[in-house]
Amino acid sequence: MESKNENLVLGFVFLAVFLISGVKSWTGEIHGRVVCYICADSFIGPEDHVLEGAEVAVLCITKSGEVVNYQAFTNAKGLYTVAETMPESERWDACLARPISSFHDRCNRLGNGSTGIKFTYNRPSGHFHTIRPFVYRPSTTPTYCI
Repeated sequence: MESKNENLVLGFVFLAVFLISGVKSWTGEIHGRVVCYICADSFIGPEDHVLEGAEVAVLCITKSGEVVNYQAFTNAKGLYTVAETMPESERWDACLARPISSFHDRCNRLGNGSTGIKFTYNRPSGHFHTIRPFVYRPSTTPTYCI
């Protein structure tokens, strides 16, 4: 019981020091999607579908020069999110998002132009940056696409 009280007191002390120091926090978010692009016909159509469980890596450089690496997986809607709260002085400056794997037998060839996306992160705290979808294609094109 005594150690719980000590931990609680230490937690309050840490919080008080953080609040008194005037450190302003910043929160950034990156959103994206991964799609199976069946026909590769210049637009995403009804034959295409999202990929659940696809892996994406996001590498960001902070204003102070620190490099941070994030790993994300898509949900059932093919969406992934990377988010972090940090001091304003340490916020993201530039990022690179790239697909790692689709984990799908029938749609595992990386589409053209999906090797990675570099971007400057200049959104204010609490706002997100959305990047264009990464696309994977089937190893063989179905006959209905030809």
